[in-house]
Amino acid sequence: MGDSGTAAPSSQTVDVDGRHFKVSNLDKVLYPLTGTTKADLIAYYAAIAPTILPHLAGRGVTLVRHPNGVGEPGFFEKRCPSHRPDWLDTVDDPGDKRGAIAACALDEPAALVWTANLAALELHTHMALGDDLDTPTMLVLDLDPGPDVDLSGCCEVALWLREVLDSVDLMGFAKTSGSKGMQLYVPLNTPHDYDHTSSFALAMGQLLAKREPKRVLTEMTKAKRNGKVFIDWSQNTRHKTTITPYSTRARDRPTVSTPISWDEVTAGADGEPLSFDIHDVPDRVEELGDLFADTLTLKQHLPQRG
Repeated sequence: MGDSGTAAPSSQTVDVDGRHFKVSNLDKVLYPLTGTTKADLIAYYAAIAPTILPHLAGRGVTLVRHPNGVGEPGFFEKRCPSHRPDWLDTVDDPGDKRGAIAACALDEPAALVWTANLAALELHTHMALGDDLDTPTMLVLDLDPGPDVDLSGCCEVALWLREVLDSVDLMGFAKTSGSKGMQLYVPLNTPHDYDHTSSFALAMGQLLAKREPKRVLTEMTKAKRNGKVFIDWSQNTRHKTTITPYSTRARDRPTVSTPISWDEVTAGADGEPLSFDIHDVPDRVEELGDLFADTLTLKQHLPQRG
């Protein structure tokens, strides 16, 4: 944001597709380890907007904001800030026991840049769209490595889960979490409820835990997780969210939750590093396209409940 060789101003008014608004504190360092600034974050989201927006559109987005960078405490923000621009719409989010709340609708590049200016380092979304909160469009399995397990262990478990999906004629799509683990998505885009997705996700996890009891578990008890991968099936509920594909993470480095191919998962199981950051992902998308694009349109049906 500024000419090469010329220091960018700390604040400026930007024009994003005809939306004019102010961005500020552009020189604020949000990732001290790498020196990554708010300007860098905004530049990433402006570049990745065409790819990430379809995965955000129509869904309530929970922002994880770190105004002072990753070295300081952040906070979750489900309700869209009251000071949002009048052109930024909202979408229903399940909210809490008092009912749905108005979350930010990130459906255009300007909205994405505006939330990046809030130092929203993570974007989390629901499995269901805001206009049909009880109908998940996909199922997710969160693979969380315990102590003494790295990402290669998660990749191995993901390959086992793919075998289970293949056995019932379902396709799955993998992505890194941008943190320690990874997620496996099963697109549905057909009528399902959370009882169905949750029970099927649990059954898959239990099947593997029975087959590989020294490597896999589905219980949240931390004392049992040493050397194992926890298959978190519980994300498949109305109020839970998962990190959105192509979202940055509030880690030491500006890593990104990145879709990966099954060939890459196989390589990851053999120890190939699978960590991507804001500098890698735009070029990667230019070369490979959106490896998660089919999750938005592929229609699949889970096996009928017995």
